[in-house]
Amino acid sequence: MFPEVDAASPLLQNLNPEQRAAVTLPNEHALILAGAGSGKTRVLTTRIAWLLSTGQISPGGVMAVTFTNKAAKEMMTRLGAMLPVNVRGMWIGTFHGLCNRFLRAHYQLATLPQSFQILDTQDQLSAIKRLMKQFNVDEERFPAKETQWFISGCKEDGLRPRDVAARNEEDRKKVELYQLYEEQCQREGVVDFGELMLRSYELLRDNEPLRVHYQRRFRHILVDEFQDTNRLQYAWLKIFAMSPDGTSTAGNAVFAVGDDDQSIYAFRGARVGNMADFVREFHVQHQIKLEENYRSYSNILDSANALISHNKGRLGKNLRTQQGPGEPVRVYEAPTDLAEAQWLVEEMRHLARDQGTEPGFPRKETAVLYRSNAQSRVIETALFNAGVPYRVYGGLRFFERAEIKHALAYLRLLENPNDDTSFLRVVNFPPRGIGARTIEQLQDASRAAGCSLHDAVSATTGKAGANLGAFVAKVDVMREQTQNLSLREIIELVLEHSGLIEHYKAEREGAERIENLEELASAAESFVMQEGFGRDAVAMPVDELSQSPASQGLNPDQPLLNEPAPDYVEPDAETGETLSPLSAFLTHAALESGDNQAQAGQDAVQLMTVHSAKGLEFDVVFVTGLEEGLFPSERSMADMDGLEEERRLMYVAITRARKRLYISHSQTRLLHGQTRYNVRSRFYDELPEHALKWLTPKNQGFSGSAFGYGGGYGSTRLSGAGGTSWSSEKYASPPVPAQKAAPSHGLKAGLQVFHTKFGEGTVLSIEGQGDDARAQVKFNRHGIKWLALAVAKLTPVT
Repeated sequence: MFPEVDAASPLLQNLNPEQRAAVTLPNEHALILAGAGSGKTRVLTTRIAWLLSTGQISPGGVMAVTFTNKAAKEMMTRLGAMLPVNVRGMWIGTFHGLCNRFLRAHYQLATLPQSFQILDTQDQLSAIKRLMKQFNVDEERFPAKETQWFISGCKEDGLRPRDVAARNEEDRKKVELYQLYEEQCQREGVVDFGELMLRSYELLRDNEPLRVHYQRRFRHILVDEFQDTNRLQYAWLKIFAMSPDGTSTAGNAVFAVGDDDQSIYAFRGARVGNMADFVREFHVQHQIKLEENYRSYSNILDSANALISHNKGRLGKNLRTQQGPGEPVRVYEAPTDLAEAQWLVEEMRHLARDQGTEPGFPRKETAVLYRSNAQSRVIETALFNAGVPYRVYGGLRFFERAEIKHALAYLRLLENPNDDTSFLRVVNFPPRGIGARTIEQLQDASRAAGCSLHDAVSATTGKAGANLGAFVAKVDVMREQTQNLSLREIIELVLEHSGLIEHYKAEREGAERIENLEELASAAESFVMQEGFGRDAVAMPVDELSQSPASQGLNPDQPLLNEPAPDYVEPDAETGETLSPLSAFLTHAALESGDNQAQAGQDAVQLMTVHSAKGLEFDVVFVTGLEEGLFPSERSMADMDGLEEERRLMYVAITRARKRLYISHSQTRLLHGQTRYNVRSRFYDELPEHALKWLTPKNQGFSGSAFGYGGGYGSTRLSGAGGTSWSSEKYASPPVPAQKAAPSHGLKAGLQVFHTKFGEGTVLSIEGQGDDARAQVKFNRHGIKWLALAVAKLTPVT
């Protein structure tokens, strides 16, 4: 074994007093409250190295549990560099990885074949669909994804079918499906992720000799990210250190590292209460707080500390640093979400340039965080128009998300029924009984006749032909119903009549996909305003486009008889082709999804939700959309637990920043297809004034403090077509927002102006007032366009 190491050991030399105390704790249960950026991975790995070096355990006696494979690999890499030991022999890995290792070793006791296979999430869903088809289960009443969520939730709570309480007929059917699914998996020799955990736990619980063996083997159990454990994971850990009657096993020690202030995964089943339960049930005598932060300046940390102090029942800690105050946290209030996005772009350009003696910040060290995925759309558009490369971390760019591609496919079929790619994408989505065999028959008929799939439907007979005919009829009806509707109304109709909204309502995490689909309507409205169509521009039937002035060689500004042409068509600046708003928008979506994609290794701005940002850090962080109902989210505001989780989420967002932090909000936001007049987030009032620098007047516009609400928060949302509208209980009718006053744009005919997308141009005329004001501008490269001044940013050229 290794020689004994004293306090002067190289292992301990680079640790601060709290870290050193944690690493050298005696062989007893301990909770290490590790704040953001406080070096918890260093403490965990050095603790293992210390135990090995002092002869307290052998490499085979180590069990360390992490939440990601990346964290496990990093831990083993660091240990290999610290000590001459074979790390592969250690039990270091994720919960599922360690349970897989355990079941492989004891497959016979677990009644599994030696070569059992693991179903990933998609494989599990396929297995459930196959089961439902075999037993003729109505998938409309019991959607496969909902059944998958039910089964996984039961397993996370440690419940077998016999343990689940069925309150009604629907519950009894779900339990029956759970039982049939278990029998199918056992018959086929496969396990899903939940089964790995549950079967390992049950085997250890019910087999005393096996449990005693592992309790004697693993005298030290180390756990990372303890705040993210669910009920079953906590019970599994207890097995190694406690007997079934709840008494602690002599000589075993659980070394739990976590941060209750960063518990943000309740929606996945994580229980922040596990930390308090651990302290109580294990009679923990050692609680060490790692409060020295090595990441951020004190203005950032003071903001995080002040914010999280409003949560009740915390185990409590305060982050500190020796790096000094640094720059203040910059706060920006924008009149609209478009203006907020444009400000982001301008600020990023400034950050990327050299600042005197200071070099600029690389784009890859700049992150934009948002609460909801749907918020990325406006930001992506601003970055795209400015030519700034960006990467959406942990997700897809807006127009590349599956639900958006489905909606766009339906829209393309309205414009061109012969688009085979779009046809194939949605012919059976949402599912409508059109299988692979039917598609194969249709493709054969299409090739034989030399026509599109749409035109070949009439040649397909039988049940397959009937199902395909019903789909074509649905698209034809939608095409007819959308005539003379605005682009936004077209999208809302298609989302409803295609069945996409209803389909995603049945999914466990479908709410986010529905938000993205609703945001597509917002994207359309922003597009027609920025492109000069006008908010109420309608889509012309294809045959009418051939009669437009541009197609007849007439002056495009000359309207047809009795037709308000400027609201109907837009001459393409490059080709002169007259496009309807729908055609133009589909072209825009295709270009934006395919262009400006950051290549591997390219210096690109990072976009992500706050949840995706956990565990990451950046020199510059923008936290956007700090508005009531958005951050904190509307769903969280109904109960205190939900609000406290939102506050922890904001705490995570703040502590991602190393050098500079921006937070922003807008007075109005077009989100999920609705225009919102916003009250700024209550989180602003929980930040310390000394750490903030307001880039705009603090009480301007439609902000919460302008009403003196004193804790009464709300937001007013104006619905789009077919939507609902609501207002806060406190205010029967919302105040008129600041931007409703006539804008002092200072533009006049003949003035040279610059637009971020269209470049330089000359103002030809101005009409309208206030929010309805618009300018006719002749651009050097893009021709004449009408631009809404409330949206378009025109800068006079001096």
